[in-house]
Amino acid sequence: MARASKGLLSSEERELLEVIGTGNVQKAGLLLGSKNVRVNCLDEHGMTPLMHAAYKGKANLCRLLLQHGANVNCNEHEHGYTALMFAGLSGNKEITWMMLEAGADTDAINSVGRTAAQMAAFVGQHDCVMVINNFFPRERLDYYTKSQGLDIEPKLPIKLAGPLHKIITTTNLHPVKIVMLVQENPLLADVESLGKCCRVLDLICEKCMKQRDMNEVLALKMHYLSCIFQKCSNFLKEREDELNGLLKSLLKGRDTDGFPVYQEKFIRECIRKFPYCEATLLQQLVRSIAPVEIGSDPTAFSVLTQAITGQLGFVDAEFCTTCGEKGAEKRCSVCKMVTYCDQNCQKVHWFTHKKVCKTLQVHEKQDMEAAKVKKKQEKKGSFILLSAVFKMNEGNISNATSLYVLLLKQKNLIQQLDHPAVR
Repeated sequence: MARASKGLLSSEERELLEVIGTGNVQKAGLLLGSKNVRVNCLDEHGMTPLMHAAYKGKANLCRLLLQHGANVNCNEHEHGYTALMFAGLSGNKEITWMMLEAGADTDAINSVGRTAAQMAAFVGQHDCVMVINNFFPRERLDYYTKSQGLDIEPKLPIKLAGPLHKIITTTNLHPVKIVMLVQENPLLADVESLGKCCRVLDLICEKCMKQRDMNEVLALKMHYLSCIFQKCSNFLKEREDELNGLLKSLLKGRDTDGFPVYQEKFIRECIRKFPYCEATLLQQLVRSIAPVEIGSDPTAFSVLTQAITGQLGFVDAEFCTTCGEKGAEKRCSVCKMVTYCDQNCQKVHWFTHKKVCKTLQVHEKQDMEAAKVKKKQEKKGSFILLSAVFKMNEGNISNATSLYVLLLKQKNLIQQLDHPAVR
C-alpha cells in the first residue's frame, strides 16, 4: 500500500478516527479489516490512529492497532510527536508500557527537542515518567540466558529471567519492596540464584558505563539492585528465617522518632560502593546526601529515587511507610500519622511503630487543635473584613460582595507568594 500522506483519508479511515474517540473496539476491528483502511494513515496534523488512541487513553484500541501492524515510532506528526509522547501526555501507565514493549524509541525528540519522558514530566504525568525511565527491554536480559563465547552454560538460567525482569522494571525502588519481591518468588529466594542475578546486574551496569551512549542512571539502578540482592544472599547464608530478619533490620526505627537508621545507612553505602567514581550522577548524589545528618531531609532514598526515576516535584500522594508504594490509603487506627498500602505492610511494621505510636498520637491531637484555632481565627478575620467592606460601601450589598471577593483573592495570592517553596 502507498505511503500515507497527511490529510488524505478515505471515508473508512475518517470513521476509524471517530470510532477511536468513542472507544468502540469491535467496530474499530471491523474497519481495520477493510482494504480501504491503512493502519498508519495520517490526519491533517500527521497523527496516526495509534497516536489518537494513545492520547485518548484507549488501551484496548492501542493493543488492537499494534496487532494490526501500527508503527509505534511514526514521526510524521507536524511537531514531531510520537505515540509514546502522546501516551505520556495522557498519563496512562498501561499504554506507556505498551508502547515501550512494542519498541518505542525513548530517545526520540519532538520539534522543541524534548523526549517522551520530558514531555510527560512537563505536564506533571510523573507516573509515566517513571515507567519510561525504568523500562528495560526483556531482550536485553534474555541475552544472558544464552551461552556466549566459551561459556559452557548461560550466566542467567531462563527460569530467573522473568522474576528478575519484573524487579528491574519496577518503579518502586524502596529496599523493603525489593526484598519483598525477592521473598515472594521462591525461584529467586536462594543463595545460588541471587548470586547469578547479582552477576548479571553487575554486567549490565558495566555495559551501561562503557557503551558509547553512557547510561549512568540505568547503571546506578542495576548497581543498587545488585547491592540489595547481595544483602539478601548474605542474610540467607547466615540465618534460616528466610528474609524476615532483613526486613526487620531495614524497618527498625530509632526509639526517639522511629526513623529507620539502618535503612538510611544501607542506601548510603550502596551509593558509596558505585564502582565508577567519575560518574557525574554519583558526584551529584554525594553532594546532595553527604551534608545531611541521618534522620534529616532529604533522605538518601528520596535523593536516589529522584535521580533514577526522575524528579517528582510536589506529588500529592501518600506513600506506604513500610514498602514505599504510592497511593497508600490505610492509616494506623491509633495515631493516624502513618500510612500503609495494605494490612500486611501494617503488620510487618508494627514491631517498630508501636514504640512511637502513642507519641505520634499526641502530636496528631496537637496538630488538630492548632488547625481548629487557625480556622477559627481565619473565620473571625473574614467576618471582620466583610463588615468593614460593607460599612465602606454604605450598605450596597452588590459592591461590598464584589470588593470582598477581590480582597480575598489578593490575600490568597499574597499567602502563595509568601510560601517557602516560592521564596
